[in-house]
Amino acid sequence: MSGTEPTPQPLARRPWALPSAVASELDPDHARRRGTRRTVRDWLVDFACFLTAVLIGMIGADAVGDNPHVSAGYAELDQVIGALACAAVWLRRRWPVGLAIAMVPVSVASDTAGGAAVIALFTLAVHRPFRYVAWIGGISAAAVPLTYWLRPDSEMPYGISIAFGVLLTTAVLGWGMFVRSRRQLLLSLRDRAVRAENEAALRAEQAQRLAREAIAREMHDVLAHRLTLLSVHAGALEFRPDAPRAEIVRAAGVIRESSHEALQDLRQVIGVLRGGDADASGRPQPTLTALDTLVAESRAAGMKVVLDNHVADPAAVPAAVGRTAYRIAQEALTNARKHAPGTEVTVVVSGAPGEGLTLSVRNPAPVGDVPKVPGSGQGLIGLTERASLAGGRLGHGVPPEGGFHLEAWLPWAP
Repeated sequence: MSGTEPTPQPLARRPWALPSAVASELDPDHARRRGTRRTVRDWLVDFACFLTAVLIGMIGADAVGDNPHVSAGYAELDQVIGALACAAVWLRRRWPVGLAIAMVPVSVASDTAGGAAVIALFTLAVHRPFRYVAWIGGISAAAVPLTYWLRPDSEMPYGISIAFGVLLTTAVLGWGMFVRSRRQLLLSLRDRAVRAENEAALRAEQAQRLAREAIAREMHDVLAHRLTLLSVHAGALEFRPDAPRAEIVRAAGVIRESSHEALQDLRQVIGVLRGGDADASGRPQPTLTALDTLVAESRAAGMKVVLDNHVADPAAVPAAVGRTAYRIAQEALTNARKHAPGTEVTVVVSGAPGEGLTLSVRNPAPVGDVPKVPGSGQGLIGLTERASLAGGRLGHGVPPEGGFHLEAWLPWAP
């Protein structure tokens, strides 16, 4: 396992299905990616707004021409002002606030500019926060009575004209605020989706890292036991070339058997790495029922092991607890074989449902010189983590009489 974890890469944010300059104002990241250029959609929307302003302006121009309260010269001036107002609609994206403010006196002076004023108010509500909409919209609504006082409608009473004008202003502003709120909601939903994807990617990466750590611990626990046998017996053959033939044959057999088992265990770990399934290799995971086999293998390798098992039915122990206890015993026997060869190792197992499972491994101090066997001390650290993950605890140390003592307690639910 490497000490440096890979840095999670942020997921790319999805662009809008129909990119718009409004997205640039509501989403700063969108503005940085696309700049402030108008898209094809923006041009189409702007052209539609211009046509709408022109059509409404033409209706207003006809109404002014037929209004007996308006002189012919003023009707021509009204149309000129309306044409200029319609042309100003193309500036609505760049200066929405300025255009809306300018349209207030223009709409009072010209009925033909009514369409441009409506578009300006709608753009203001879409592009700017509520405080701008409230002030400018309120001024526009307050100017409606002045408009109909200067040019009374020939077909509607004064009061109804004012009510209609105020209602139209309110409806346009409400529609614009609805469009803005909807776009903000879409941005919020998109951001939530991106955050959810990022969190899912982080969880997947964390799960992968935890799986790698578990596989690394399993590889250490499994292969260390086999390779220690190889190291000890190969070292014995190296330092005792004049050993009796029977002892050499027995050591060679242990080396061959340990090599075969190590290869099988390595295939099992590789199968987990490839398939992601612990049972893909076909070999069952050892539990507490396999403790007798582990002790027999250690005795066949020349160790003196005393097993004192007080658990009446090892098969009744939960699989996860039994597997953890087996790995702890395996690592403890491996360490005893490496650091205290020739000593008698005592393994005591006891427990019951509701009380927990206790595993104790003890060996005295070795006599004479002990061959130096390399070790990093990571095995005991891994056992402590394994016991903690199972909800138990593990302690180890040197007792007053010497040697080494390891004891673990694992929960056993009733």
